[in-house]
Amino acid sequence: MFNILVTIQKRLVIVIPIVMVLGLLFGMQMDVSFLKGGIMPLTFLMVYPMMVTLQLKKVFEGGDGKVQFVTQVINFAITPFFAYFLGITFFKDNTYLALGLLLTGLLPTSGMTISWTGMAKGNIAAAVKMTVIGLLLGSLLTPLYIKFLMGATVAIDMAGIFSQIVIIVILPMLLGNITQRLLLKKYGMAHYQEKLKNKFPPISTLGVIGIVFVAMALKSKSILSHPQTILQIFIPLLILYVVNFLISTLIGKAFFKRDDAIALLYGTVLRNLSIALAIAMTAFGKDGADIALVVALGYVIQIQLSAWAVKFTDKVYGPRREDEAADLMHYGIFSLHQDQTLADVVKMLAHEHIHSLVIIDNEEKPVGIITQKMIINCVANNRPLDSKISQCELEPVVTVGMHQPVSNIVKSMDNSHEYKILVTNEKGKISGIVTANDILNNLIK
Repeated sequence: MFNILVTIQKRLVIVIPIVMVLGLLFGMQMDVSFLKGGIMPLTFLMVYPMMVTLQLKKVFEGGDGKVQFVTQVINFAITPFFAYFLGITFFKDNTYLALGLLLTGLLPTSGMTISWTGMAKGNIAAAVKMTVIGLLLGSLLTPLYIKFLMGATVAIDMAGIFSQIVIIVILPMLLGNITQRLLLKKYGMAHYQEKLKNKFPPISTLGVIGIVFVAMALKSKSILSHPQTILQIFIPLLILYVVNFLISTLIGKAFFKRDDAIALLYGTVLRNLSIALAIAMTAFGKDGADIALVVALGYVIQIQLSAWAVKFTDKVYGPRREDEAADLMHYGIFSLHQDQTLADVVKMLAHEHIHSLVIIDNEEKPVGIITQKMIINCVANNRPLDSKISQCELEPVVTVGMHQPVSNIVKSMDNSHEYKILVTNEKGKISGIVTANDILNNLIK
């Protein structure tokens, strides 16, 4: 089942149109009023999983203030007003379609902001922060923008919208953060990053396609009686995305280095369509289906344009930089304290299906690495498994910074004859590990 969800997540550009058609057909044949009861559960299914992986603490990390500021200026001082202008121009007779376009332009970034930035070799750390800041600001400012721009033509229940945002954004965010902390406490960063973190986004995708299906089913009779509506929505949406791409690309190339410019691009052109869908379907009652129709079509355009942008990244921004430690590393480390026993090592190696562990001292600083081969040697030499790790000779620790080029890491491995290298962050703390196998896999790619 999980593999199916992963496949769906990777093929949203195909899956979303199929689900839209199925929703239309279902709504045409059935009384779909009962589907309204599934809106809130599907919304939670869509939002909560993405919040589990959200790194809220990134907001408080400095070092990229300029690109963060410009990103949010584009997100909240340019894009919403352009979306509003397109809405009132193309949808003079349907204010809820105009509101759907505005809502699409109001909620910046998505989980794919980080993924696309990584694929284009941009500044991933900046992209993570943009995602968090964009979500928080978008959630707070959306009701105010809607009231200010559309309040004269649409009845806006400010208290109702705020309360819905609390239920569908703030509450899942708090629950997601609590879940993340509990998982980290129980399993550690390495296990969380390697085996748990990637389980959540595909679950969120299930909520997305569920909401799209419900929205289309509820709107089916109106769409089928006026099929030209789809094309009328598609044109201004495409204009919104293309112009946004052009603005962000030009500003990025003019004022930022390559890595930051790429993060700026995906931190501004990608919209949080999942949250927009959730707000549309929960805060606007029966008219939410009109709004959701606009947002749902946004998925088709957004994913396709982002994929093409990655293909042309080198031509637009110049040759990509050499891969660095941060591009290859496994975040977090599997570690044990030096006062623990060889039996503890055996258990963790077997349970996590790994080949080595980092050994730390009382101050949680790494003092060495113990491997499967070393355990076999200990057993062969009849060393008791209740012996403390501190009694064993360990492989030395070699460290590099997160921005160390792969070519330098290879030289370090060759010179030290150590093929597992710990990676430190800007503050000198261990963030993860790069192995010879990671280097080889990167060469194959």
